[in-house]
Amino acid sequence: MTTLKAGDQAPNFEVLDEQGNTVKLSDFKGKKLVVFFYPKANTPTCTVEACNLSDNYKVLKDAGYEILGVSADTQRKQSNFKNKFGFPYPLIADVDRTMIEAFEVWGPKKFMGRTFDGIHRITFVINEAGIIEKVIDKVKAKEHAKQILE
Repeated sequence: MTTLKAGDQAPNFEVLDEQGNTVKLSDFKGKKLVVFFYPKANTPTCTVEACNLSDNYKVLKDAGYEILGVSADTQRKQSNFKNKFGFPYPLIADVDRTMIEAFEVWGPKKFMGRTFDGIHRITFVINEAGIIEKVIDKVKAKEHAKQILE
């Protein structure tokens, strides 16, 4: 699987968040953006990762970052996930995988000896001009905000 790399233009996207609001890359023009992709809402590692970003939200905001979480879960699942943990940032319900495939994070994975296609846990840090500054492909769920800020 190949993914985008630092220096690449971030793919343009127009998707719906957990409340049905349209979210576009152009909404973040002039802002730094963190887009974190995770396999499934309400699963242990995804919860730890999303909670770490939520717990460090003020620090990330103070550093100038906006945050978007993305998975292929439905709006209802994303909404339940957000409400359950009180996440202060939008969660994208990319059911048709438009954004997931544009960012090239869909591909073969291995788990417990079997191979299947799914979403890779990858985070993109995008600068004010829409250029990818950093790709974090070895996400440490408990230290994710620190990885972004380094």
